[in-house]
Amino acid sequence: MNRIIKFIVLDILKNKIVIFYTLLLAAFSWSVFSLEDNSAKGLLTLLNIILLTVPLVSILFSTIYIYNSAEFIELLLSQPIQRKKIWLGLFIGLSTSLLLAFIIGVGIPLLLYNASIVGIMMLVVGCIITLVFTAIAFLCAVSTRDKAKGIGISIMIWLYFALLFDGLILFITFQFSDYPIEKALIGISALSPIDIARILILLNTDSSAMMGYTGAIFKEFLGTSLGVVIAFVVLLLWIIIPFAISLKIFKKKDL
Repeated sequence: MNRIIKFIVLDILKNKIVIFYTLLLAAFSWSVFSLEDNSAKGLLTLLNIILLTVPLVSILFSTIYIYNSAEFIELLLSQPIQRKKIWLGLFIGLSTSLLLAFIIGVGIPLLLYNASIVGIMMLVVGCIITLVFTAIAFLCAVSTRDKAKGIGISIMIWLYFALLFDGLILFITFQFSDYPIEKALIGISALSPIDIARILILLNTDSSAMMGYTGAIFKEFLGTSLGVVIAFVVLLLWIIIPFAISLKIFKKKDL
């Protein structure tokens, strides 16, 4: 499995798309902190970039890479290697490459300009989001043989979590505004890894005051140490569950 991971990491790090992704993140990060006098404003701007760009690249690149590696995967399956090790090796290799790109592009300027608790949390959350959408990409790719369909599903999932889910939350809020649903919103937000990541960061900045009464509820629950731990556990489940399902499908799939 170690050889599989090493081969994939070296292969992906030479990929022009990953190099461009790293340079793009670095350009955004350095420019944000250079143009903003207040590092807190820079963090908020960078947060929006992370929550849109990182999930999109992670899920789309991983899905395409798995489809393009179909012959390589078939070659590995012809060897006396367990399917679990092959699938896990692919996941670790892909994740490591994308994490390196994120840490180099965002982590270095982030730690240089704002090495606070918020900055470190943003870096950790960005890494977890990368793993989450890589795991979801594995599930999308193994669910269908049709490459176009698999990529389409990946894009739709990103659109849902990045854009449509917030609209759904607003719709529920307006429709049930006469009822005390603030606490229920905490549970609903757990259905989106991007929302959990955004809330975790905002509640540790001064911007949490802009979230109103609902923000106060989130602050009461997720602002505590236990709340932060629970939020991170939820994000970890978003990695484990999709990957576990994809592994189960891959073990039984006839390639």
